[in-house]
Amino acid sequence: MNGAKISVATEGGQPVKEVTSNAQGAWDVQVDKPGKYKVTLDAGSLPQNAQVRGGNNVRTPTVYEGNCSTVLFALEAKGAANNQQQSEGGEESPFFDQAAQLTFEGLNLGLIIALGALGLSLIYGTTGLTNFAHGELITLGAVLAYAFNVGFGIQLIPAAVLAVVAAGALGYGQDRLFWGQLRKRGTGTIAMMIISIGVAILLRNLIQFFFGPQTESFADYNTQAGISIGPISAAPKNLWAMGIELAVLVVVGLALMKTRTGKAARAVADNPALAASSGINVDRVIRIIWTVGGAIAALAGIMLGLSQSLKFTMGQDILLLIFAGVTLGGLGTAFGALVGSLVVGVFIQVSTLWVPPELKSVGALVVLIIVLLFRPQGILGRRERIG
Repeated sequence: MNGAKISVATEGGQPVKEVTSNAQGAWDVQVDKPGKYKVTLDAGSLPQNAQVRGGNNVRTPTVYEGNCSTVLFALEAKGAANNQQQSEGGEESPFFDQAAQLTFEGLNLGLIIALGALGLSLIYGTTGLTNFAHGELITLGAVLAYAFNVGFGIQLIPAAVLAVVAAGALGYGQDRLFWGQLRKRGTGTIAMMIISIGVAILLRNLIQFFFGPQTESFADYNTQAGISIGPISAAPKNLWAMGIELAVLVVVGLALMKTRTGKAARAVADNPALAASSGINVDRVIRIIWTVGGAIAALAGIMLGLSQSLKFTMGQDILLLIFAGVTLGGLGTAFGALVGSLVVGVFIQVSTLWVPPELKSVGALVVLIIVLLFRPQGILGRRERIG
């Protein structure tokens, strides 16, 4: 929303700065020191047909040293809230309308988590590596798309395609030049997992160095009029994004089930030594998986950046939810990653009906613990005998 006035003050009321949002609805204020601040959106600066969703135009973020804090004001058409609170019989039903909206948002988040979880699950299934640097691959995809879109002026859709291709090539090179060399030296999975933590820290700091600590947005599809489907309100970009995410997940799942390479990948996941003895080139299969995993992770980052803002920690922030989705669905299973991620995404959003939004991720982890107590292999995982 262009031209909206935002004022920032300290917790004690001392004015800091007043800014105006740009054409993408973005704004930025630099503060001198960490602490709690009061951010106020001037409702009078909004267009006559727009209002702040929920009526709350004040935010109180906490800014930490060396980090940026994101403040969002969701807008809606005037009268939309009152219309949604009326059922067909004329009675108010805000709880069920809100539950429907949160369920939709949970499905959207769950599909994004599923894209990230799919790549992580495929890599784990074929190599046994729990890759803690997978979150940075997600961030890298979003940053590459931003560089093509904003830096080179390429429209977002071709920029996203270029970013996915580049991330896939980086995934291939990463395994050929680094992880593959560690496997040849006989490095254990625990040691490789610890190495992946170091790789994650390195990539995160490199992204911060080149991208910066600020929050950014893509140049396209930022301000779109919402579409109302019953009690659900969504921007067209969210509906298109969900369709693309679901299509990619289905295509990759069917490729694993039907194609020769997919069957070879499943054979490597079941028993690498037996697969090699039967004539399968294990290293080639693993590199294909790394390529596909890097490309899918990049797509997840682009979709995440499209639904919210871009920042260098966005992959790190969602990585815990990805691990929850993978573990809940069953480690190493593609469709399990999808099911587990949808459960995590929906539960996270719907739980805000009863718990503060700041604690919504905790509820997902509680569900994960409860499920694993009764079904340790996950929803679609297989029981394995140890010893």
